[in-house]
Amino acid sequence: MRYETVELEIDVSELRIGMHVVQLDRPWEETDFLLQGFIVQKQDDIDALQAQCRKVIIEGKVKNPEYPEKPSEPERRREKASFLKISKKPATQKRSTVKPAPSANGDNGRITKRVTYINKVDVNYEIRNASGHYEEAKKVAQGIMSGLRLGRTLDINRAREVVDDCVDSILRNDDALLLLTKLKHKDEYTAEHCLNVSILSAAFGKRLGLLEEEIRTLGLCGLLHDIGKSKIPAEILQKPGALTPEEHGIMQNHANWGRDMLMSLPRVVHATVDVAYNHHERLDGKGYPRGLVDYQIPYFAKIVAIVDTYDAITSNRAYDKGRSSMEALEIIHRFRGTQFDPELAREFVLMIGIYPPGSIVEMKTGEVAIVIASNPKNRRKPKAMLVRDENKKRPPKYRLLDLSSGAKNAAGQALEIAREVPDGTYGIVLQRFIDNGLTLGHQTTFETSP
Repeated sequence: MRYETVELEIDVSELRIGMHVVQLDRPWEETDFLLQGFIVQKQDDIDALQAQCRKVIIEGKVKNPEYPEKPSEPERRREKASFLKISKKPATQKRSTVKPAPSANGDNGRITKRVTYINKVDVNYEIRNASGHYEEAKKVAQGIMSGLRLGRTLDINRAREVVDDCVDSILRNDDALLLLTKLKHKDEYTAEHCLNVSILSAAFGKRLGLLEEEIRTLGLCGLLHDIGKSKIPAEILQKPGALTPEEHGIMQNHANWGRDMLMSLPRVVHATVDVAYNHHERLDGKGYPRGLVDYQIPYFAKIVAIVDTYDAITSNRAYDKGRSSMEALEIIHRFRGTQFDPELAREFVLMIGIYPPGSIVEMKTGEVAIVIASNPKNRRKPKAMLVRDENKKRPPKYRLLDLSSGAKNAAGQALEIAREVPDGTYGIVLQRFIDNGLTLGHQTTFETSP
């Protein structure tokens, strides 16, 4: 018996985890959903759809060798029941349609979600562990790059140790380390970037349902993806202006140097070689160093390519000021299918979210706040802490607000987010708030009016 792909309109009360929603009963742009068409992956997705729609169209497969163009009503009811049964996938089930699975060495195989992970501890508990792991891992990343510049051999075992510590934290609660990747220091860009790519890649692997050992390998790939830059002269690597064609060629050669350095290790981790060599390849064949196309690019390299781009855009570099997370996600979404794997790009955008905790947002009325907790039912109206008034001055007391509940400023005006701004804007440094005990998560009590 073969399966036929069909579309079916259902009431939102019939939605189940695993269903592929392809159309709503209202325009997508009038909703809080960032992308048009997505797979329902958790109860929060169902709640958001039920809050904003009455009916949706889902896509799936039914057992029917010759699907009639106009089935009778009894046939349609039977097919609908069969369709719902096939589409329903419990959250505890260990398969999903997210993406086919690569082998442990990160080949180009397609992914099937094999493991469903849950956060085991509260983010505010894990942030204490995560901060220590982050600082230690950053020191190791700095030591790797500086040591290689001096001709020292890469200590792959030490690199594995710090990656494993970070992955352990991610498996307990990935929100803690993901928050720390939002802390940016221009003078520490290279080491921070390598570490952030490691953390984001491992968290992404967790979302994609990779096996634990694969997540650890992917995190190691992220840490070492730019190892070849240790051979680039500092005056080129840190040049504040545009590179000359010759300098650009030297910069691009870091992919070849990274491959050679990792291949020379006594015990080669082949996935790290693949990623260092291929993370600047693009699906349309316009990447470097070899101009590979979609099916030729290793799967882990596709993952790291997206993460590398996101962290670079949101970081302050010698030649460019960091931009907001939302702007970075929009760029990745725009170039899906040409530069980036479209399914991976979509999943990454959903993982990061529109206003993740730690985002600094400016209101339409001028006030500025730090997002404390996301709101799955309305992603554009999270819970936040107001830290600047309409004149960008520090208020006498910080206020906790639920933007989905009609929060207003001192003048009685509704508070609505206008845009996200980078860390450090208006003197708001996220690191200082974390050091002073910034609390994240849904358990905090929020006020709705001044």
